[in-house]
Amino acid sequence: MSAQSAKLPRWVDYGLIPLLNLSAALLVSGLVVLLIGENPLDAVYWLVQGSLGYGEGIGFTLYYTTNFIFTGLAVAVAAHAGMFNIGGEGQAYVGGLGVTLACLALDHYVPWYVTFPFALAGAVLFGAAWAAVPAYLQAKRGSHIVITTIMFNFISYSLMAYLLVRVFKQPDSMQPESRTFLEGGRLPFIHDVLGWFGIHMSSSPLNLSFVVALLACVFVWALIWRTRLGYAIRTFGTNPNAALYAGMDQSRIIIITMMISGGLAGLMALNEVMGAQNRLLLDYVTGYGFVGIAVALMGRSHPVGIIMASILFGMLYQGGAELAFEMPKITRDMIISIQGLVILFAGAMEHMFRPALVRIFTSRHEQPELEA
Repeated sequence: MSAQSAKLPRWVDYGLIPLLNLSAALLVSGLVVLLIGENPLDAVYWLVQGSLGYGEGIGFTLYYTTNFIFTGLAVAVAAHAGMFNIGGEGQAYVGGLGVTLACLALDHYVPWYVTFPFALAGAVLFGAAWAAVPAYLQAKRGSHIVITTIMFNFISYSLMAYLLVRVFKQPDSMQPESRTFLEGGRLPFIHDVLGWFGIHMSSSPLNLSFVVALLACVFVWALIWRTRLGYAIRTFGTNPNAALYAGMDQSRIIIITMMISGGLAGLMALNEVMGAQNRLLLDYVTGYGFVGIAVALMGRSHPVGIIMASILFGMLYQGGAELAFEMPKITRDMIISIQGLVILFAGAMEHMFRPALVRIFTSRHEQPELEA
C-alpha cells in the first residue's frame, strides 16, 4: 500500500498533517523575513494583530473567509467524486451575472430580503450552468475536467468583459461596471445587523453572505455524508468501477456533482457583488477561486476543515496588508509569496510528511503482533 493511500488515525490525517504543512510554510516564510533583516516574530505579531487584534480587522478577515469557504466547498464536492474542479474562478465570476440581473431587476421595487432569494438562486443557477458544460464534456465525450474548466475560466473573463463594456456600463461612465444597486439590492452588513440588537461592531465589508457560507457548509456535510446521492458521489470518487458494477449512472453523477460544485462557487458572488461592492465589477474574483483549491486540500475536503483553512487564508489576506504597512521592508509582493508558500505546502506538497507518519504509525501497530 502506498503512503498516499495508507490509513492514518483521523486526528493525524485531518489535524496533524495540515498543522505540519502550515508550520513548514511559516518556517520557510520566517527564514525569508530573516534574510531581509526583519524579526520573524514581529512579523507574526503584526500578522495576527492585523487580522484578529481589533474589530475592523476581524470583520475584514471574516469577509475574505466567506469567499474562501464558497470556493473551497466547490472544490471539495468535486473532489469527493474524484474530479478536480479548477474552474471555480469562472463559475464565481458568471455567478455574479445571476446576482446582478436579480438586483438590477428588483432593487427599485422591493426590499433586500425579497431580492435576496432571487439573487441567491441566480448565483447558484449561473454558476451551475457554467460548470455543466465541462461536466457534460467529461461525462459524454471523455474530455478532461481540468482542461475544460481552465478553458472556461478564460472564456468567462472574455464574456464578462464584453458584458460589462457593452451591456452593463452606464452611458455617462467610463468604468466597465454596472450601476450601483439601490437599497433593495444590497445585503446588510453584519455590523448593521448587530446594531439592530444594540451590539456594537466596527465597520467592515462583512455581510450576511457569511451566514450563507456557514449554512453552505452544513448543506455540503449533509449532502456528502447523509444522503444517497452523497454516498454515490463518494463511491464513484473512491472506485468508479465499483460504482459502475453497483449500477450507478456515472454520467449522471459527474454532471450533478459538477453542477453542485459550480453552484457553490457561484455563491461567492453574493459576498462581493450584493454584499461588499453593490455592483458588478471587472475581475472582482481576484484569484479567490484558485485559493479555494488550497483551502479544500488543507481542509481535507471536509466542511469543518474548510472553515478553519478559510480563516487562515483570511488572516493572511487581512493581516498581510497590516504587516506590509507596519514593516515596510516586507512588501506586498512578499506577502503574496508567503501566501504562495502556504498554498505550496498545503496543496502541492501536502503528502510531504505523510510517508514518515505512515511508517511511524504502521510500526506501532505491527510491534504488538510481532511480540505475540
